[in-house]
Amino acid sequence: VQLQASGGGLVQTGDSLRLSCAVSGRSFSSTVTAWFRQAPGKEREFVAAIRWSAGSTYYADSAKGRFTISRDSAEKMVFLQMNNLRPEDTAVYYCSADIAIGLATIRFRSAYKYWGQGTQVTVSS
Repeated sequence: VQLQASGGGLVQTGDSLRLSCAVSGRSFSSTVTAWFRQAPGKEREFVAAIRWSAGSTYYADSAKGRFTISRDSAEKMVFLQMNNLRPEDTAVYYCSADIAIGLATIRFRSAYKYWGQGTQVTVSS
């Protein structure tokens, strides 16, 4: 499985961005795709995840109400719509994927085997 993230950029507080993740290679209906982010000097943290089969979504508290994860199964794309961006959202955003991840571990970086290269999001105040 290969992942290619895109859509990052420099925006101002309150602006929106839409990140895209193209998934190629072998995938299964039980695939889970997630977005993580890593700010300078900080650990990589979970942002949102989606199950391809049912479309179930999961969010970090910091993303709830502002970010929306979605997928286009036919095009094998996953999106992260980010609204009302804040300076603390500044980070490199990574998409990740793996198969049959349970609810208990879906927010854990270690649960994902496949990672994209990351896309920089910078929010100025």
